[in-house]
Amino acid sequence: MAELRFRVAAGIVAAGLALGASELVAAFVGPDSAPPNALGSTVIDHTPDGLREWVIQTFGTNDKTLLFVCMALVAVLVAGFIGAIERTDHPRGSWLLAALGLLTAAIAFGRTGLSAAWPTVIGVAAGIYALRILTSRIDDAAAAAPVGVAPKAASGGETVTAEELASSSGGTAARSTAAAAEKEPSASGAQRRQVLRGIAITGGLALLSGVGGRLIGAQRRDVSGERAAIQLPEPSGPAVSLAPDADLKLPGLTPYLTSNSDFYRIDTALIVPQVSVDDWSLRIHGMVDHEIQLSWDDLAKRTPVETLVTLACVSNPVGGDLIGNASWRGYRLGELLAEAGPHPDADMVLSHSIDGFTAGSPLAVLTDGRDALLAVGMNGEPLPVAHGYPARLVVPGLYGYVSATKWVTELEITRFDRATAYWTRRGWSAYGPIKTGTRIDTPRARAELQPGRTAIAGVAWAQHRGIRAVEVQIDDGPWQPARLSTEQSIDTWRQWVYEWNATPGPHTIRARATDGTGETQTEARAPVVPDGATGYPSTTVTVG
Repeated sequence: MAELRFRVAAGIVAAGLALGASELVAAFVGPDSAPPNALGSTVIDHTPDGLREWVIQTFGTNDKTLLFVCMALVAVLVAGFIGAIERTDHPRGSWLLAALGLLTAAIAFGRTGLSAAWPTVIGVAAGIYALRILTSRIDDAAAAAPVGVAPKAASGGETVTAEELASSSGGTAARSTAAAAEKEPSASGAQRRQVLRGIAITGGLALLSGVGGRLIGAQRRDVSGERAAIQLPEPSGPAVSLAPDADLKLPGLTPYLTSNSDFYRIDTALIVPQVSVDDWSLRIHGMVDHEIQLSWDDLAKRTPVETLVTLACVSNPVGGDLIGNASWRGYRLGELLAEAGPHPDADMVLSHSIDGFTAGSPLAVLTDGRDALLAVGMNGEPLPVAHGYPARLVVPGLYGYVSATKWVTELEITRFDRATAYWTRRGWSAYGPIKTGTRIDTPRARAELQPGRTAIAGVAWAQHRGIRAVEVQIDDGPWQPARLSTEQSIDTWRQWVYEWNATPGPHTIRARATDGTGETQTEARAPVVPDGATGYPSTTVTVG
């Protein structure tokens, strides 16, 4: 049993060394070349929609943390199995580790190029070397005789103790055999200590190289200092100021403006890209009269605008929180696209992120005069790195999966019948207009309330159409109008509140919104796939 534990531990620390060495090499090659990142990105790309949406709705913005935890658990199990089957003369575990390494290297090569494969190749070589050394020591320890027992020379495979051999023989040869047998426990113990020492050293090297590689890589690529020194150009026109009562400031009600730290983040990047303004550029090409290449310095010569826009994720369930409202500073996409001269038959803008993500936006939406932006600022400061620094797209009225490309580097003018974007290839709707929706923020589900006057409040949205009304229903009673906050913009959400005279007993509260065109959100329940969830949000409370 102890031998099996040694072998499992040897497999785990050897695989850990393979991972740690690859992380150290990846620090100098690029973050996408690290095996966890390459494998994790592939897992994201091939996760079934149903499972992906369950993870997002269950774990929210912690979805990537969950992925890494699951990958780590699987890696430990596989590594333990590799160690258990490895022998000095039958290197089955080494062959399995090599095969997994080649598969990972091939995935990294396919995603990024030849250089991305080297960290995995070097790391797996180090892991196999460590596994072979540890296995040799374990096999030597296993071959040593048990304490106080020596093999009997006679046939039949029986064993006798060293004392029995000495007393029954009486000769010099017997006494020599007994002396050798007495020395065997000491030799076996020393070999076991060598095994433990080797496992501990390998584990320490794995931890040191892995953590060191991550820290070195993060330091080499970190752009937080550069971002802190960026001075955003002043926007044209007066500064954005909130209208009176745009924010009702009620307890439990989501603030009108979402802080950068609280703004939701849903994207396909396992490791947040670190893009320097010195390396960044935006290429506008495809079905255009002439291609445009804009650097950061080119943008600085232009005058940006500042506007309020509410962004929403298509994965937001009914009543969910994958939505936020912020002030954005940037350059009008319509003007940038017009300079390139899109062809009359073009109808799509395929935006590319530096991490390989793409989004297909209707060209007509980006050029119809709405505040569609190449954004460089968020809530008065440069974009946070996690939200697309140095530049991203912000488009009112479209779900993020077809518009809100972070770390954007290309705008390709094309057609919907010629190109498909990342999520469209996976069965999602190509156009992605945001549906009218609302959410109940307070009271919380299963809250216990006191009888009397109670504020029911939340937010409602229908970007680029605006919100005309919100109604609240208690149990199966009539729909009652809520009081709306001042409309700041048709591109942002509106807060609402309904004063309820709460009566004792359990109650179900529902809400619905009507957009600026007069269309009320539908009661019919629909999942987020393929173009956004529908249905009335509801919550249950008890008044005691």
